[in-house]
Order: sequence, then structure tokens, then C-alpha cells
Amino acid sequence: MDQRFWDDRYLEQDQLWSGAPNGVLVAEVADLSPGQALDLGCGEGADALWLAGRGWLVTAVDISRVALERAAAAAGDVSVCWTHGDVTRYGPPAGAFDLVSALYFPLPRTAPAALRALLAAVAPGGTLLVAGHDLDGTRHHHDPDPAIDPDDFYRPDEIAKLLDDTWTVQVDETRPRVSPAPPGSGHVNDIVLKARRAPSR
Repeated sequence: MDQRFWDDRYLEQDQLWSGAPNGVLVAEVADLSPGQALDLGCGEGADALWLAGRGWLVTAVDISRVALERAAAAAGDVSVCWTHGDVTRYGPPAGAFDLVSALYFPLPRTAPAALRALLAAVAPGGTLLVAGHDLDGTRHHHDPDPAIDPDDFYRPDEIAKLLDDTWTVQVDETRPRVSPAPPGSGHVNDIVLKARRAPSR
């Protein structure tokens, strides 16, 4: 799932995603005070633009240049820092973000340093939001890509178990999706982790 994989996937159609922000983001972030946000795996930019429209200063990262070009075109005059990068190698500044969002983002287990960097990027008092598909709750499941094994990637509930006592886990659950799943996927449930880092003393 490198840059070529994602560029090719985006090039298969004019718009890959719905253009609407993810429902889990809207549900979990709407009440937060805006600050600095990091959107990992931003795709065509709907989440980043929703955050920016609510006063967040957003850094949006994706491995696909095709996706980032579409996101920038959709942004118009909305200011977002669109950043090309492979998150398994991209090192966000530590403690810099009041929100780190990684929604349906495939973070491989072979990149534990990237996971540590993701957690370290959350500022004191900031929020981590991670969501993934619950494959156990899949209905009418499509034929999986034989080159992709879901067990090769971190699940949100597994990340929750890795958090130390400097974190307060606010949400760690499997629940029905807020917004429709991508066509043909059959995903009916999400696994959601929302955690807050302890503020500085």
C-alpha cells in the first residue's frame, strides 16, 4: 500500500470518497475547542476542510499526490497545510497538535516507531481520535485483496491498550457507523478510540 498503490486507486475514478467529513469525526470533535490539528491519511480532504471550516489550523498528510491535488483544488480559499508524506516515515513534531486524527488509516504493525510518533504528536491536553472498520461486523463482504491482510495493521482497540497512565481513554468501543460505508465494502460497524492526553502541570 505504497504511493503507487494509492495513486492508482484514486486515478480509477474522478472522486473516490463521498466528499463529506467522516461521521465519527463530526460526532467526536464537534464540541472540541479548535487548535492545531493533524489529519493523517487525509485523502481528498473532506475531514481537513471540515476542521478548517470550524477554526482548526490543519496539517493534512497523505501518501497520494493525486489525492492531495484533489484536496487542494476542493479547498478553494480555505487554508490547509497539505503535506505529501508516507506516515510510516513522516515524523510529526512532538506535542504540537491539539487533535491527531487517523480515521480508517492503515498503520502497519511493522512501523511501531510511526505509532509512537503519532501518539507523541498529541499535545498535553490534546485529543487522539482513531477509527477503523470492524471486520467482524461486515455484511455482504466483498472479495478481499489477497495482497492486503487486515491483521498486518493496528486496530484502534489495540492502540488503546498501549496507552499509559498519561492518557484518559474517553471512547474505546465498537459501534454502528455514523455515516455510510464505502460502496461495496459492507462495513456496518466502526471501532473507535478517543483519548485525551493529560495536560501539563
